[in-house]
Amino acid sequence: MKRKTVVVYGASSPKVERVFSDAAYRLGALMAAAGRTVVTGGGVSGLMAAVEEGSLDNGGRVIGVIPSFMVKNGWMHEGLSEVIETGDMHERKERMAGLADAVVALPGGTGTLEELLEIITWKMLGLFSKPVVILNTDGYYDLLVQLLDRAVERNFMNSAFLTAWKVADTPEQVMEILDNSGDWSCPVDKYN
Repeated sequence: MKRKTVVVYGASSPKVERVFSDAAYRLGALMAAAGRTVVTGGGVSGLMAAVEEGSLDNGGRVIGVIPSFMVKNGWMHEGLSEVIETGDMHERKERMAGLADAVVALPGGTGTLEELLEIITWKMLGLFSKPVVILNTDGYYDLLVQLLDRAVERNFMNSAFLTAWKVADTPEQVMEILDNSGDWSCPVDKYN
């Protein structure tokens, strides 16, 4: 199945190391080359902006979903193909998930982690069935993956849920996973 619209979560911090912004830009460029629409939080800085610019610079389409208060604060990327303004952060996440044929999480802080863990939880509950890919640039997510494995080891999570996401080390691997992904529903009957 061709995943045409890909939601990308990522850091808004402009202070991240170049290895992260380069990978985000490359992912955006690859998405544009594949004819995929990128959906982001519409931010003007950090990895969000890098993936947006990677796509836009290469003829791609980028939709930003951003709460009104962020627009008022000047945190919106002005060059986006389309902007969807929301009333708050909760509506933003719901709208982004509704647009998604797949989700990719770039490295990020608490906001990105919250978005990633929420979409994984939605998969576990059967509320979201699309691919979720974690881009583990420079080993950034190694500790999170270990923590999720530990949750299974210590019986806080059923091992069946480890199929809810895939981990990629490069933007090229992300594209491979998206190109070869089939049904990604989670086994909700395995909740206990």
